[in-house]
Amino acid sequence: MRTAAALGVLAALSLFFPARFAAHTYAQVADSATRQQLMDQLDSLNAQADVYQKQIDSLEQQKASLKRDVALLDAQIAQAKLAIQSRNLTIRQLSLSIQQKEDTITGLNSKLENEYESLAAILREMDQLDTTSAVVSALAAESLSEFFADIDQFGAINEQMQQSFTDIQTNKQLNEQQKSDLENQLQEETQLRQVQQLQQQQLTAQENQKNQILAATKGEESTYQTLLAKNQQTASQIRAALFQLTGTKGIPFSQALQYANVAEQKTGIRPAFLLGIIAEESNLGQNVGTGNWMTDMYQCYLSLGSPTAAEKQKAAYLSITGSLGLDPYSMPVSKKPWYGCGGAMGPAQFIPSTWALYAGYPAPGYAYNPSSDRVGPLTGNQPPSPWNPPDAFMAAALYLTDSGAASQTSSGEFRAAMCYLAGCNKVNNKALQFYGNDVAKLAMKYQCQIDIINGNSNSQSCALESL
Repeated sequence: MRTAAALGVLAALSLFFPARFAAHTYAQVADSATRQQLMDQLDSLNAQADVYQKQIDSLEQQKASLKRDVALLDAQIAQAKLAIQSRNLTIRQLSLSIQQKEDTITGLNSKLENEYESLAAILREMDQLDTTSAVVSALAAESLSEFFADIDQFGAINEQMQQSFTDIQTNKQLNEQQKSDLENQLQEETQLRQVQQLQQQQLTAQENQKNQILAATKGEESTYQTLLAKNQQTASQIRAALFQLTGTKGIPFSQALQYANVAEQKTGIRPAFLLGIIAEESNLGQNVGTGNWMTDMYQCYLSLGSPTAAEKQKAAYLSITGSLGLDPYSMPVSKKPWYGCGGAMGPAQFIPSTWALYAGYPAPGYAYNPSSDRVGPLTGNQPPSPWNPPDAFMAAALYLTDSGAASQTSSGEFRAAMCYLAGCNKVNNKALQFYGNDVAKLAMKYQCQIDIINGNSNSQSCALESL
């Protein structure tokens, strides 16, 4: 018969060691068969989309005609529908993965609680032995040999306790890593849903365009060619057109082009591409530029369980507005959309922490430092403002050229656009590539307008942008 203290410790160990040494298997929401089925469907959709892309590439090289342009729209519409289906599958996969991460975190939390409880029980029993005199403990044992055997047992227990501290720390670090992975996956799902909304709008616009063409021409090629001729914009019309930036005062196209030309001189970016990015970014969502930083950014991140992100954006935003002498509550930021958080600022839609990287607000303090400011020296505004169009254009140009846009090649610009949306590690994510394609189309539109201004209305960009 062992001493009461030893029995208590051994009882505690019976709870503790299985928690440490048993092979745990956490619940898996998505079994391998389901995942494989989704992967197979995704591969099939991507293969079909590639076929349509080849068809689009071929049609774009042909002379504009009713048959060609309707076929081009049909291919673009079909490709867009496939992309939406593909993105839905990707979101489903991501949702399953997120659920699995949540289950893993729950399992790790439960294991940590068990280890803490077991360790506490061991410590209580050890304390009881320590506070009991050796004589009493010896008398409680049936023999001295049993008493000293218990002493040896406690020596082993001490070693196991040291190991338990290491295991608990390891599990805690694993828990924190799982939480970080989960936050990253949630952010990726938000980006996917954002692009999904954009492409759905683009698909609707393409279908409406096709219907309008067919209704106006009634299938007659001659009528269509007449419409094309009427739709050729003149340089004077372009100069008078307003380049609308949601959340800011409308900028005449000639002024927007001037900002883009200055950015080209300073960074090497192609003006039409920069205009395409600004146009795409400033039209994200229904109410861009009507949000409030506290509600749409800070509290939103908190509600998503991302306090670190909330505090980072808050610190950067308050430092930016403070250094500019602006009331943080009165400045417009992007409103919280249904798919994520707002807080993006100005024509280029920079979130505070990203603006800080280019405008001289180094982390972690985010205090303005002119020596870290890359935008101000190029525009003459120190500190620069994300709500000031020249500063916004220049900051976007810097970000894009850092990502390869200065090459002025289609591949370099596509990569830069993808980096602008979701970071350069997502460039090859097919579920997000609609954004890069959409920016390319906008850039072609603006290149045509620039070519007309420069007296080259027969350029290749205008031939492909005649609709």
